[in-house]
Amino acid sequence: MLPLDKAYLDELEVISGNIQESDELAYYLSEEEETYYEQMKERFEPAIEELYNRVAAENPLQLVSLDQRIMQDDFEGMFLPRILGYSVLRGELNDQYKYVRPQDHFKDVLMAICNSPNFEILKKRIGQSIQIGFALSSDIWITNLITPIENKRIRYFLQSQKLDKYRTLEGRISGYQIYKKQFLHFNYMTGEFPKNLGELKVMWSSLKDFLVYRVEKNLNNVSLLPFLKDFIENKDFQGHDEHLQILGIYANFFPLDENDQKHLSKQFNQTRKVHADFTEQWLKIILEMHESKRVDLDAAADARVSAVVDKSVKDDITEYYKLMDVVHSVGYMNEEAMEAVKAFYNRHEGLSTINECVRMTIYHYFARLLNNLEVGDYHELFELSKIYTVYINIFANQQFNQDVKDLSMRYIKRLLRRYTDKRGKDYQDIKKFVSTTFQDLNFLKEKEVVEMFKTRRKRKATAN
Repeated sequence: MLPLDKAYLDELEVISGNIQESDELAYYLSEEEETYYEQMKERFEPAIEELYNRVAAENPLQLVSLDQRIMQDDFEGMFLPRILGYSVLRGELNDQYKYVRPQDHFKDVLMAICNSPNFEILKKRIGQSIQIGFALSSDIWITNLITPIENKRIRYFLQSQKLDKYRTLEGRISGYQIYKKQFLHFNYMTGEFPKNLGELKVMWSSLKDFLVYRVEKNLNNVSLLPFLKDFIENKDFQGHDEHLQILGIYANFFPLDENDQKHLSKQFNQTRKVHADFTEQWLKIILEMHESKRVDLDAAADARVSAVVDKSVKDDITEYYKLMDVVHSVGYMNEEAMEAVKAFYNRHEGLSTINECVRMTIYHYFARLLNNLEVGDYHELFELSKIYTVYINIFANQQFNQDVKDLSMRYIKRLLRRYTDKRGKDYQDIKKFVSTTFQDLNFLKEKEVVEMFKTRRKRKATAN
């Protein structure tokens, strides 16, 4: 957690001053009518939200400090229900959908709401957040939170938010996923960089998730660079797999200027020397990124890493990125690239991690083309199938074949939804292509092709 910049603090002071001097607050304090509180919210919460969004985009490591300032009494509890929701979703979960570590910030925000003079109004907007936060927390933690509360009304309210339906894993998963959907379009994630080896072992996973989130949302990460540079050059961390995980996100997805790239190159190759199993662990990270739905390990990512790899070192990392340079520069459809892939692939075991990374690189080229191909451009699939044949023969891998088949079938189904005139030229071209090529590639059997294009008779209406 970082302290808030003075510029943000100054803006907050202006907002809080306007709140305290507003007619809406005066009317609310005088009449104690919820209508006036709602009017105050409508007037001032947009300004709080606008500033919050700016801090989240520009300086996400300051978000907890921002939360703490908004939790002060002069903001009259405004925006706290939203912040409570953010605090629930920031926690790291284990495979049982329970928090890996106690969520003290969730507790702090909840207590700020409970201690607010406006609790009776705020509690109408926080029930689901408390229910999910409690579902993900341990019973002991909840008991320790509720027991010291002297106000019986508040204590009973909190106790009522522990729901039996979340006692099962299935209930927690369902509840969490439904709840999270409400926040899909909000930027609220923050992170913390470990300062010692003990913290690294505990915090690396949540830090990685935060960085992936920033990459996934294509956010400006300039403010994170000094902390990432300090992290990757920490000699106590180098040689540990957790360090390598963060290095992988940084090296692949963070655009850097010349000086920062030199710094990364030095630390990358230093880590490469001291890590006992660098090559295999790095390739596993690359494979994980290829399989992720959150990040796109494309040509630009490979180029960033290739630029920092010391290629005078004769190892598989050097050879892998040399191959990536060829594939991305001349194109995967180019004969030179195909020959380079074949030669490289044959030098390694078929099921090795490095070969799997190569297969995934080629597969994602196919996927990017077909997933973005308009149905009117279906002739490009006809040409692409010729490239399929080459790589299927090179890899001789059942999973690769199945993945390419699934990718192709999704596109074919899109075509058949579009071209329904069975006598039309488009439909006949598609049928002819599938009937020959998909059987040649062993994607479909003759019987399956016949079934796909079979004309189904409509049932005649039955007379009453």
